[in-house]
This record gives sequence, C-alpha cells and structure tokens, in this order.
Amino acid sequence: MGVVNVTPDSFSDGGRWFDPGAAAERGFELVRHGADLVDVGGESTRPGALPVDREEELRRVVPVVRRLADAGVLVSVDTMWAETAEQAIEAGAVLVNDVSGGRADPAMVPLVARAEVPFVVMHWRAHSQQMQQHTEYRDVVEDVLTELWEQFDAVCDAGVDPERIVLDPGLGFSKTGDQNWTLLAHLDRFTSLDRPLLVAASRKGFLGALLADEVGPRPVDEREDATTAISTLSALAGAWGVRVHDPRRSADAVRVVARLRQERSGE
Repeated sequence: MGVVNVTPDSFSDGGRWFDPGAAAERGFELVRHGADLVDVGGESTRPGALPVDREEELRRVVPVVRRLADAGVLVSVDTMWAETAEQAIEAGAVLVNDVSGGRADPAMVPLVARAEVPFVVMHWRAHSQQMQQHTEYRDVVEDVLTELWEQFDAVCDAGVDPERIVLDPGLGFSKTGDQNWTLLAHLDRFTSLDRPLLVAASRKGFLGALLADEVGPRPVDEREDATTAISTLSALAGAWGVRVHDPRRSADAVRVVARLRQERSGE
C-alpha cells in the first residue's frame, strides 16, 4: 500500500503532494514502483495534528481518488469520516482505511456495511491531539489484541462482513516507541487472528529514534532502509500488507519473502 498525503502537514512529506495533480502523479509513480494499492488521505493523523474541516478534506481527496481510479489504479481512502469515505467510494475507491476503526464517526460503519467494501480497522484510543496521553497498558500486546478484537466484533455486529475486514495494530497511535517495538516483536499474535493484517510503520518516529545520532533522530526521508526491514519482518510474519511511502524497496523485500516461502513449500 503506497501512501499519498494530500496534506500540508504530514509528518513525512507535508505539502509535497498537496496539489491534486501532483498527488495523482505521485500515485501513478507509486504504482510504477510496486504499490498494489494507493492510499489517499487528506487529513494528517500524526501526533498533535489538528483536525481538518470536512469540506476541505473532500476537496483534497476526491479529485485525486477519481483520477487514479479512472486510470485503473486500485485506491483506498484514508479517512475517519463517512462523508469523505462515501464520496471517495463513488469516485472509485475500493477500500476504506479508517485509523479510528469506525469509532470517530458513528456513520462510518453503516456506510461501509452498505457499500460492501473492505474496511481497515485500526487499534485507536483517541484523536491525534490527545492520543499520546493514552499510552497506559497492562500488557501492550494483550491489551491491543483485546481492544482490536472488541472493535472487530462491534464492526461485524453493525453489519460489516467479517471477510472484508483488515486489522491494523496501530503503530504510533497511543503507543510509545518501546511499545511499537514490542508489538512488532509479536506480530505473529496478530496474524494468528485469521484476519488480514496491515502494518504501517513507514518512516515513523520510533525508527528515527532508533537511528538517532549526536545530532538527533534520523531525518524522516532517511528512514527507508529501516522501513524496508519492517516490511520484511511483516512479510515473514504473514502480514497481508504494509503501508509505505516509497514502495520500491518494500515491494522487492516482499517478493524475496514470497520466493523463500515458495521454495520452502516445494512449489
């Protein structure tokens, strides 16, 4: 899953693809570099980010989704808001990636159920401005598993086909750096839930902290090798997908893992 941030304030590439035309061209480039799916979002969810007016999010996202989908690109929409998801689906989006797992907007889950599109349910506790105030866990792996599965059940009870649900442990969302590493060390617990698993670690702050030197954390655009390492580990753990900003190296890594699995199975 390649990322297109149509925002001025994304932590990774804020403003670079803010123009809809530039954003669409970036989406095409991601596909050329190996992305199977292009995830288009118009609201930053980095820690501390301010919410975006719905009309502004629609203005940012829908034209990009339409242009990519009209060209045959598989597009997901990264939004917490049902109105944006609905218009993006009408424009051709085939998946809704909701970082709140349907908790931010009560209209989201009924919409997804009616639309019969795949839905990413991420572990989420609070909006960006407050989320790092909610990092207390008894056992981060067990608690995230429990809370994520409870949300899965709630979404299913509201009418979404469980076969259309993808789970995401929510790295960086109400998690400290150490907690992110603990979750990554136990990805097998999440893949054992028998639902597709999405891992979204690309360029995040805990990678910058790991690679820090005397100057400070590794700059965002110099975290690609670390991101590729996480993509490799995710593939080895059996994840369904990885959400990345620069897919070329991650796509290569996933192909290597797939080939090794093929060899081990004797195919």
